Amino acid sequence: MIIPARAVRVWLHRQPVDMRKSYDTLGAIVRVEVQREILDGDVFVFVGRRRRTAKCLWWDGTGFNVLAKRMSKGRFFAPWERDAASTIALTTSELALLWEGSELVGRLPLSPPPWTR
Repeated sequence: MIIPARAVRVWLHRQPVDMRKSYDTLGAIVRVEVQREILDGDVFVFVGRRRRTAKCLWWDGTGFNVLAKRMSKGRFFAPWERDAASTIALTTSELALLWEGSELVGRLPLSPPPWTR
């Protein structure tokens, strides 16, 4: 997986999302439901209802990137099974583990928070 810089913030959307959605619709979800600015360079992660597919959306300064993955075995973490806010903050290390299908993501803090000035 292409992982953005360590200083980027990663937000996992808590509700299941229809994986047919593209750039504009995912961007609308970020603005309305997550209440974040899409052009800040943060990474936004969405998981499908059956937990077999996930998408990442981020702005790299020149355009939007959407990275999608469909698991052949295993499933992604289900953020809607956990009582939390509308989004869950992850580190880039946790994003990498989520993308690999790790069951530990969202249950324990797995790495320190991203560096900020």
